[in-house]
Amino acid sequence: MKKVLFLLVLLVTVSAYSQQKIFEKEVSKISKEIENITKIQKDSLKTKVAKIQTRLDQGKITKTTAASLKNEAASYHAKRIEEQVSEQEQLLQKLVQEKTNGNIASMEDTNRTFQIGKTTFRLSVDSEDEGSIDMDFDEDRKSRKKEPKYRRTTSQFVFAMGVNNVLQDHEIGSLNHSEYQFWRSHFYEIGYTRKMRIDKTPSQLYFKYGLSFLWNNLRPTNNQQHLVEGESTLLVTRIYENLSESRLRHVQMIFPIHLEWDLSKNRINNDGYVGDRSNRSFRFGIGGFVGFKLGTRQYLEYKKNEGVAIEEVQYDNFNMNTVNYGLSSYIGYKSTSLYVKYDLNPLFKNTTVRNISLGVRLDLN
Repeated sequence: MKKVLFLLVLLVTVSAYSQQKIFEKEVSKISKEIENITKIQKDSLKTKVAKIQTRLDQGKITKTTAASLKNEAASYHAKRIEEQVSEQEQLLQKLVQEKTNGNIASMEDTNRTFQIGKTTFRLSVDSEDEGSIDMDFDEDRKSRKKEPKYRRTTSQFVFAMGVNNVLQDHEIGSLNHSEYQFWRSHFYEIGYTRKMRIDKTPSQLYFKYGLSFLWNNLRPTNNQQHLVEGESTLLVTRIYENLSESRLRHVQMIFPIHLEWDLSKNRINNDGYVGDRSNRSFRFGIGGFVGFKLGTRQYLEYKKNEGVAIEEVQYDNFNMNTVNYGLSSYIGYKSTSLYVKYDLNPLFKNTTVRNISLGVRLDLN
């Protein structure tokens, strides 16, 4: 009985609200009237111009007379638009003043929410001056709103670092006699990825893609530096000065793509909805990348015989291939994983030397 009486009160309220002027609706009416005025005057002008053109084509009037008549018609209708639109602008100014004085309601003022116990009643007046009542009898509405929403696509910030070196002819054993220092040749990667679940329903298979910037550093052994001779890049030994620093750095922008298996367990909400969670368990990704080099530099530091410290920065491409592509993979737990990346194309032109990187990778949601 209590609810019935309350509904009757709401119906009476709807009737009262439906008779009110609504600020947004009145503004919309004025806007439509201005559009209508402009359209009518423009259509009328087009008709007049067409008739003048017909008389000109028939030789009844001269070009000078036709131009004069067209200008006269355009001026007339422009003035009509200005006069009629000005009237609507005055109405709009009056409407704004009434809104400022509180004599006219806004759309949000016509929306009311009432509650009896755990039942919610929402009253609104639509744009056609008709009242409507929307009732929600869901007693667990608040608790359901607190349930987390699961998205099919998420994003991660990627940071990776580790050691960098080269392989000869794809042979892993060539690392044993590499001419680059293993623990002092580093790489750093910063990037952004998007992780999209392949199936529409919760699963453990994802497609991962993004953009990364790489800083690869190679430090030669035995007091060597890189030297360009024509289309070849050689490692040569400095005889007269001992190098305290010899480092070749090349910066790349790459577009990685991976297929990832994420073993994180799904979560079931109170209403039975199953949502997937990512980066909560073991993960394994395999894929590749393609990109290009942004620049290459060689850093040299040494002392001359007289003890003068010298620092050199040499700018050159050192015959490196501009475009690079390769394979990459990672395996880890939650956001941390071991990461390996291998270039399939040679690092330098006319060589079989290929860059390989091994390190730690962080994928942060």
